[in-house]
Amino acid sequence: MLQLYAAIWRVNARRQVVLILLSLAIAALAAVPLEFQRDIVNHLTEASIDTSQLYLLGAGMGAVILLSLFLKFLLGFLSGSMGEHVIRLLRKRLISRAVAGDHHMGQGTLTAAVTSEAEELGKFAGGAFADPVVQIGTLISVIGYISSTQPGLGLIAVLMILPQIGVVLLSQTQVNRYVAHRVKLLRSASDQLSSHDIAAVVAEVETKFDEIYTTRRNMFLWKLSTKFVLSAINGAGTVAVLMLGGLLVLQGRTDVGTVVAAVSGLGRIQGPSTFLIAFYRQVSANRIKFELLRDLIGQGEATPG
Repeated sequence: MLQLYAAIWRVNARRQVVLILLSLAIAALAAVPLEFQRDIVNHLTEASIDTSQLYLLGAGMGAVILLSLFLKFLLGFLSGSMGEHVIRLLRKRLISRAVAGDHHMGQGTLTAAVTSEAEELGKFAGGAFADPVVQIGTLISVIGYISSTQPGLGLIAVLMILPQIGVVLLSQTQVNRYVAHRVKLLRSASDQLSSHDIAAVVAEVETKFDEIYTTRRNMFLWKLSTKFVLSAINGAGTVAVLMLGGLLVLQGRTDVGTVVAAVSGLGRIQGPSTFLIAFYRQVSANRIKFELLRDLIGQGEATPG
Protein backbone atom coordinates (compact mmCIF):
# COMPACT_ATOMS: atom_id res chain seq x y z
CA MET A 1 0.00 0.00 0.00
CA LEU A 2 2.86 2.38 0.76
CA GLN A 3 4.29 1.79 -2.72
CA LEU A 4 0.92 2.65 -4.25
CA TYR A 5 0.66 5.92 -2.32
CA ALA A 6 4.30 6.81 -3.00
CA ALA A 7 3.71 6.35 -6.73
CA ILE A 8 0.56 8.53 -6.62
CA TRP A 9 2.41 11.25 -4.68
CA ARG A 10 5.18 11.35 -7.29
CA VAL A 11 2.68 12.19 -10.03
CA ASN A 12 2.05 15.69 -8.70
CA ALA A 13 2.70 16.36 -5.04
CA ARG A 14 1.73 20.04 -5.22
CA ARG A 15 -1.75 19.25 -6.49
CA GLN A 16 -2.18 16.72 -3.73
CA VAL A 17 -1.23 19.35 -1.13
CA VAL A 18 -3.94 21.68 -2.46
CA LEU A 19 -6.49 18.87 -2.30
CA ILE A 20 -5.49 18.03 1.27
CA LEU A 21 -5.85 21.67 2.37
CA LEU A 22 -9.33 21.85 0.84
CA SER A 23 -10.21 18.59 2.59
CA LEU A 24 -9.12 19.98 5.96
CA ALA A 25 -11.26 23.10 5.43
CA ILE A 26 -14.32 20.94 4.62
CA ALA A 27 -13.73 18.77 7.69
CA ALA A 28 -13.36 21.82 9.92
CA LEU A 29 -16.81 23.04 8.83
CA ALA A 30 -18.51 19.66 9.35
CA ALA A 31 -19.68 20.23 12.92
CA VAL A 32 -20.58 23.93 12.59
CA PRO A 33 -24.15 23.33 11.26
CA LEU A 34 -24.79 21.08 14.28
CA GLU A 35 -24.10 23.97 16.65
CA PHE A 36 -26.51 26.21 14.71
CA GLN A 37 -29.09 23.42 14.78
CA ARG A 38 -28.70 23.02 18.53
CA ASP A 39 -29.13 26.75 19.11
CA ILE A 40 -32.20 26.92 16.84
CA VAL A 41 -33.94 24.01 18.60
CA ASN A 42 -33.18 25.39 22.05
CA HIS A 43 -34.33 28.83 20.93
CA LEU A 44 -37.69 27.35 19.88
CA THR A 45 -38.19 25.80 23.33
CA GLU A 46 -37.77 29.12 25.12
CA ALA A 47 -40.84 30.83 26.56
CA SER A 48 -40.34 33.99 24.46
CA ILE A 49 -39.05 33.56 20.92
CA ASP A 50 -36.97 36.30 19.35
CA THR A 51 -37.71 35.89 15.63
CA SER A 52 -34.83 38.12 14.56
CA GLN A 53 -32.39 35.87 16.44
CA LEU A 54 -34.02 32.84 14.83
CA TYR A 55 -33.57 34.32 11.35
CA LEU A 56 -29.97 35.20 12.13
CA LEU A 57 -29.22 31.63 13.22
CA GLY A 58 -30.90 30.25 10.10
CA ALA A 59 -28.92 32.60 7.84
CA GLY A 60 -25.67 31.64 9.55
CA MET A 61 -26.39 27.93 9.18
CA GLY A 62 -27.29 28.39 5.51
CA ALA A 63 -24.10 30.35 4.83
CA VAL A 64 -21.92 27.63 6.40
CA ILE A 65 -23.69 24.93 4.39
CA LEU A 66 -23.22 26.87 1.13
CA LEU A 67 -19.52 27.45 1.88
CA SER A 68 -19.04 23.76 2.60
CA LEU A 69 -20.85 22.79 -0.62
CA PHE A 70 -18.67 25.16 -2.66
CA LEU A 71 -15.49 23.71 -1.18
CA LYS A 72 -16.74 20.19 -1.91
CA PHE A 73 -17.51 21.21 -5.50
CA LEU A 74 -14.01 22.62 -5.91
CA LEU A 75 -12.46 19.54 -4.33
CA GLY A 76 -14.47 17.21 -6.57
CA PHE A 77 -13.46 19.05 -9.73
CA LEU A 78 -9.76 19.17 -8.86
CA SER A 79 -9.58 15.55 -7.70
CA GLY A 80 -11.48 14.39 -10.80
CA SER A 81 -9.07 16.29 -13.03
CA MET A 82 -6.13 14.75 -11.17
CA GLY A 83 -7.60 11.30 -11.69
CA GLU A 84 -7.94 11.84 -15.44
CA HIS A 85 -4.35 13.08 -15.55
CA VAL A 86 -3.14 9.83 -13.96
CA ILE A 87 -5.29 7.73 -16.32
CA ARG A 88 -3.70 9.48 -19.31
CA LEU A 89 -0.19 8.91 -17.97
CA LEU A 90 -0.83 5.24 -17.27
CA ARG A 91 -2.27 4.61 -20.73
CA LYS A 92 0.63 6.36 -22.43
CA ARG A 93 3.14 4.35 -20.42
CA LEU A 94 1.38 1.05 -21.18
CA ILE A 95 1.26 1.81 -24.91
CA SER A 96 4.88 2.93 -25.08
CA ARG A 97 6.03 -0.20 -23.25
CA ALA A 98 3.98 -2.40 -25.58
CA VAL A 99 5.40 -0.63 -28.68
CA ALA A 100 8.95 -0.93 -27.34
CA GLY A 101 8.42 -4.68 -27.20
CA ASP A 102 10.74 -5.16 -24.21
CA HIS A 103 7.99 -6.67 -22.09
CA HIS A 104 5.86 -9.65 -23.13
CA MET A 105 2.25 -8.49 -23.12
CA GLY A 106 -0.70 -10.20 -24.82
CA GLN A 107 -3.07 -8.09 -26.84
CA GLY A 108 -6.00 -8.98 -24.59
CA THR A 109 -4.04 -8.14 -21.46
CA LEU A 110 -2.98 -4.80 -22.95
CA THR A 111 -6.58 -3.97 -23.91
CA ALA A 112 -7.88 -4.81 -20.43
CA ALA A 113 -5.09 -2.82 -18.76
CA VAL A 114 -5.58 0.28 -20.96
CA THR A 115 -9.39 0.38 -20.97
CA SER A 116 -10.33 -0.81 -17.50
CA GLU A 117 -7.49 -1.26 -15.02
CA ALA A 118 -5.76 2.06 -15.79
CA GLU A 119 -9.05 3.93 -15.46
CA GLU A 120 -9.92 2.38 -12.11
CA LEU A 121 -6.46 3.06 -10.70
CA GLY A 122 -6.42 6.61 -12.09
CA LYS A 123 -9.80 7.50 -10.60
CA PHE A 124 -8.62 6.24 -7.25
CA ALA A 125 -5.43 8.31 -7.49
CA GLY A 126 -7.42 11.55 -7.79
CA GLY A 127 -8.86 11.23 -4.29
CA ALA A 128 -6.31 8.91 -2.71
CA PHE A 129 -5.18 11.54 -0.20
CA ALA A 130 -8.02 14.07 -0.13
CA ASP A 131 -10.97 11.70 0.32
CA PRO A 132 -9.79 10.02 3.53
CA VAL A 133 -8.68 13.38 4.94
CA VAL A 134 -12.20 14.78 4.44
CA GLN A 135 -13.94 11.80 5.97
CA ILE A 136 -11.56 11.20 8.89
CA GLY A 137 -11.55 14.93 9.61
CA THR A 138 -15.36 14.96 9.54
CA LEU A 139 -15.50 12.06 11.99
CA ILE A 140 -13.09 13.81 14.36
CA SER A 141 -14.93 17.12 14.03
CA VAL A 142 -18.43 15.72 14.60
CA ILE A 143 -17.54 13.22 17.34
CA GLY A 144 -15.47 15.89 19.06
CA TYR A 145 -18.44 18.28 18.97
CA ILE A 146 -20.86 15.68 20.35
CA SER A 147 -18.41 14.74 23.11
CA SER A 148 -17.89 18.39 24.08
CA THR A 149 -21.63 18.95 24.49
CA GLN A 150 -22.45 15.60 26.13
CA PRO A 151 -19.61 13.10 26.78
CA GLY A 152 -21.95 10.12 27.17
CA LEU A 153 -23.43 10.61 23.72
CA GLY A 154 -19.94 11.08 22.29
CA LEU A 155 -18.87 7.77 23.80
CA ILE A 156 -21.73 6.01 22.01
CA ALA A 157 -20.56 7.55 18.73
CA VAL A 158 -17.03 6.23 19.31
CA LEU A 159 -18.34 2.78 20.23
CA MET A 160 -20.22 2.70 16.91
CA ILE A 161 -17.03 3.20 14.91
CA LEU A 162 -14.62 0.77 16.60
CA PRO A 163 -16.46 -2.54 15.92
CA GLN A 164 -17.01 -1.50 12.30
CA ILE A 165 -13.25 -1.29 11.80
CA GLY A 166 -12.80 -4.84 13.04
CA VAL A 167 -15.59 -6.22 10.85
CA VAL A 168 -14.18 -4.58 7.71
CA LEU A 169 -10.60 -5.70 8.33
CA LEU A 170 -11.84 -9.26 8.81
CA SER A 171 -13.89 -9.39 5.60
CA GLN A 172 -11.63 -7.41 3.26
CA THR A 173 -8.76 -9.90 3.37
CA GLN A 174 -10.95 -12.50 1.71
CA VAL A 175 -12.41 -9.99 -0.76
CA ASN A 176 -8.87 -9.02 -1.85
CA ARG A 177 -8.14 -12.60 -2.85
CA TYR A 178 -11.23 -12.63 -5.04
CA VAL A 179 -10.25 -9.31 -6.66
CA ALA A 180 -6.78 -10.54 -7.67
CA HIS A 181 -8.17 -13.86 -8.95
CA ARG A 182 -10.84 -12.08 -11.02
CA VAL A 183 -8.36 -9.68 -12.68
CA LYS A 184 -6.07 -12.57 -13.65
CA LEU A 185 -9.00 -14.56 -15.06
CA LEU A 186 -10.15 -11.58 -17.15
CA ARG A 187 -6.68 -11.01 -18.56
CA SER A 188 -6.27 -14.67 -19.45
CA ALA A 189 -9.69 -14.85 -21.12
CA SER A 190 -9.00 -11.63 -23.08
CA ASP A 191 -5.68 -13.01 -24.34
CA GLN A 192 -7.37 -16.21 -25.52
CA LEU A 193 -10.17 -14.29 -27.26
CA SER A 194 -7.50 -12.31 -29.13
CA SER A 195 -6.18 -15.49 -30.76
CA HIS A 196 -6.84 -16.17 -34.44
CA ASP A 197 -8.62 -19.46 -33.80
CA ILE A 198 -11.29 -18.44 -31.28
CA ALA A 199 -13.28 -21.63 -31.83
CA ALA A 200 -10.42 -23.69 -30.40
CA VAL A 201 -10.45 -21.84 -27.08
CA VAL A 202 -14.19 -21.31 -26.58
CA ALA A 203 -14.59 -24.08 -24.00
CA GLU A 204 -11.63 -22.89 -21.93
CA VAL A 205 -12.77 -19.26 -22.08
CA GLU A 206 -16.30 -20.20 -21.02
CA THR A 207 -14.84 -22.07 -18.05
CA LYS A 208 -13.01 -18.88 -17.03
CA PHE A 209 -16.26 -16.91 -17.37
CA ASP A 210 -17.87 -19.40 -14.99
CA GLU A 211 -15.02 -18.91 -12.52
CA ILE A 212 -15.40 -15.14 -12.77
CA TYR A 213 -19.12 -15.50 -12.07
CA THR A 214 -18.47 -17.63 -8.99
CA THR A 215 -15.79 -15.23 -7.78
CA ARG A 216 -18.10 -12.23 -8.11
CA ARG A 217 -20.88 -14.05 -6.25
CA ASN A 218 -18.53 -14.76 -3.36
CA MET A 219 -17.45 -11.12 -3.31
CA PHE A 220 -21.08 -9.99 -3.15
CA LEU A 221 -21.75 -12.41 -0.28
CA TRP A 222 -18.88 -11.05 1.80
CA LYS A 223 -19.65 -7.39 1.03
CA LEU A 224 -23.40 -7.62 1.68
CA SER A 225 -22.91 -9.59 4.89
CA THR A 226 -20.51 -6.91 6.10
CA LYS A 227 -22.98 -4.17 5.13
CA PHE A 228 -25.73 -5.89 7.11
CA VAL A 229 -23.61 -6.03 10.28
CA LEU A 230 -22.48 -2.41 9.90
CA SER A 231 -26.04 -1.17 9.38
CA ALA A 232 -27.15 -3.05 12.50
CA ILE A 233 -24.40 -1.35 14.51
CA ASN A 234 -25.45 2.09 13.21
CA GLY A 235 -29.10 1.40 14.04
CA ALA A 236 -28.21 0.29 17.57
CA GLY A 237 -26.15 3.45 18.05
CA THR A 238 -29.03 5.71 17.02
CA VAL A 239 -31.41 3.96 19.43
CA ALA A 240 -28.85 4.20 22.24
CA VAL A 241 -28.34 7.95 21.71
CA LEU A 242 -32.09 8.59 21.71
CA MET A 243 -32.61 6.52 24.88
CA LEU A 244 -29.67 7.99 26.80
CA GLY A 245 -30.35 11.50 25.53
CA GLY A 246 -34.02 11.22 26.49
CA LEU A 247 -33.12 10.11 30.02
CA LEU A 248 -30.65 12.99 30.40
CA VAL A 249 -33.28 15.49 29.27
CA LEU A 250 -35.84 14.07 31.74
CA GLN A 251 -33.22 14.33 34.49
CA GLY A 252 -32.42 17.92 33.53
CA ARG A 253 -28.79 17.07 32.73
CA THR A 254 -28.93 18.19 29.11
CA ASP A 255 -31.22 20.03 26.70
CA VAL A 256 -33.34 18.93 23.76
CA GLY A 257 -31.13 20.79 21.29
CA THR A 258 -28.09 18.77 22.35
CA VAL A 259 -29.92 15.47 21.81
CA VAL A 260 -31.23 16.57 18.41
CA ALA A 261 -27.73 17.71 17.40
CA ALA A 262 -26.27 14.40 18.61
CA VAL A 263 -28.77 12.38 16.55
CA SER A 264 -28.02 14.53 13.51
CA GLY A 265 -24.33 14.09 14.25
CA LEU A 266 -24.73 10.32 14.17
CA GLY A 267 -26.19 10.70 10.70
CA ARG A 268 -23.20 12.82 9.76
CA ILE A 269 -20.67 10.25 10.97
CA GLN A 270 -22.46 7.31 9.35
CA GLY A 271 -21.73 8.84 5.95
CA PRO A 272 -17.97 9.23 6.53
CA SER A 273 -17.69 5.85 8.25
CA THR A 274 -19.47 4.16 5.35
CA PHE A 275 -17.25 6.01 2.90
CA LEU A 276 -14.06 5.10 4.74
CA ILE A 277 -15.07 1.45 4.75
CA ALA A 278 -15.69 1.58 1.00
CA PHE A 279 -12.47 3.56 0.56
CA TYR A 280 -10.47 0.96 2.46
CA ARG A 281 -11.90 -1.70 0.18
CA GLN A 282 -11.00 0.44 -2.82
CA VAL A 283 -7.45 0.94 -1.55
CA SER A 284 -7.05 -2.79 -1.05
CA ALA A 285 -8.40 -3.62 -4.49
CA ASN A 286 -6.34 -0.92 -6.22
CA ARG A 287 -3.19 -2.03 -4.43
CA ILE A 288 -3.61 -5.40 -6.08
CA LYS A 289 -4.35 -3.82 -9.48
CA PHE A 290 -1.36 -1.51 -9.07
CA GLU A 291 0.92 -4.47 -8.47
CA LEU A 292 -0.47 -6.29 -11.50
CA LEU A 293 -0.06 -3.19 -13.71
CA ARG A 294 3.44 -2.64 -12.38
CA ASP A 295 4.31 -6.18 -13.46
CA LEU A 296 3.16 -5.31 -16.98
CA ILE A 297 4.98 -1.98 -17.24
CA GLY A 298 8.09 -2.84 -15.26
CA GLN A 299 9.15 -2.73 -11.62
CA GLY A 300 8.49 0.68 -10.01
CA GLU A 301 7.07 2.28 -13.17
CA ALA A 302 3.33 1.63 -12.91
CA THR A 303 2.76 5.28 -12.11
CA PRO A 304 5.15 7.66 -13.85
CA GLY A 305 6.79 10.44 -11.96
